[in-house]
Amino acid sequence: MADQHDSLTHSCPPVDPSAAAGHSWFPGPPPPIYSCTLTPELVAKAREELQEKPEWRLRDVQALRDMILKEQPNLRTRLDDAFLLRFLRARKFDYDRALQLLLNYHAGRKAWPEVFQDLKPSTVKHVLDLGFLTVLPQPDPNGRYILCLRPGKWKPNDYPFVDNVRAIYLTLEKLIQPEETQVNGLVILADYTGVGMSQASNPGPFLAKKVVSILQDGFPIRIKAVNIINEPRIFKGIFAIIKPFLKEKMAERYILHGSDLRSLHRSIPRSVLPEEYGGTAGQLDMRAWSRLLLDCEEEFIVEFCQPDPLEGVELPDSMLFEGQQASGQDEDTFRGLRSQLYYCY
Repeated sequence: MADQHDSLTHSCPPVDPSAAAGHSWFPGPPPPIYSCTLTPELVAKAREELQEKPEWRLRDVQALRDMILKEQPNLRTRLDDAFLLRFLRARKFDYDRALQLLLNYHAGRKAWPEVFQDLKPSTVKHVLDLGFLTVLPQPDPNGRYILCLRPGKWKPNDYPFVDNVRAIYLTLEKLIQPEETQVNGLVILADYTGVGMSQASNPGPFLAKKVVSILQDGFPIRIKAVNIINEPRIFKGIFAIIKPFLKEKMAERYILHGSDLRSLHRSIPRSVLPEEYGGTAGQLDMRAWSRLLLDCEEEFIVEFCQPDPLEGVELPDSMLFEGQQASGQDEDTFRGLRSQLYYCY
């Protein structure tokens, strides 16, 4: 059975040594053959928080690999150690939940072809050039990289909202490569300066539900905090669209700071923030992350521009991503929430 996968899935995408050149602030791609890169402190943290035992690590990976080959023999997925470890860590080494997350990961691509078809950095260069997102060069004191989003930079007439989702997803794919991110998790800083009615009402609940579903249940990353700053009055309406789809633990990780930078600095210290947010780490550079992603074009082509990994796979009835159209209930919900947005505005 394993022979069906050997030519396609046991190895990770080829590593281009030049892809990481010039980006010394961010770790390069993992090597083809897994070798643990965690510091002793992170090994201890992974043991305590993720139930990861170094002496059992590769045994656990093999157990998950065996489950995939037995239960989903037609699934065209990577099976290398580094890739499968992402899913085990994200689900605290629970084999069944890690397998479900892997299936959700691939099902999300099938359910949302507008986002995942031909997904590579060059197709979202306009989003990167606009300054919609970046990753701050220094992690916080807990070792977590900070994804900075600026939704006010996007105007609905410029390009479809799904292009923003594509750029976010590519960024998350890059961020999850280093083992330290898999253990430490990620922090989001969302600056809502300039967000008005046109941006707030554009995605709608069906789109919001898909985004939240992918981030919560379809991607192997741990989002530890979402810091919202400079949110306008209509943010209550925006959050009303998102909140029904958030798990309780995730909803509790949203922190609203308004324009109070001192409040933000209690969550993210000034030493890692740019001057724009009262920090001491220099000016916000939106180009560095853009260059890093664009330099990894070939890597993403290998990862995403391939045949459908779910072709011929029978998924359980309880799969996360169901249907392509919004239900009548979703539309009714949107009408109510849209009126709430106008009231807040």
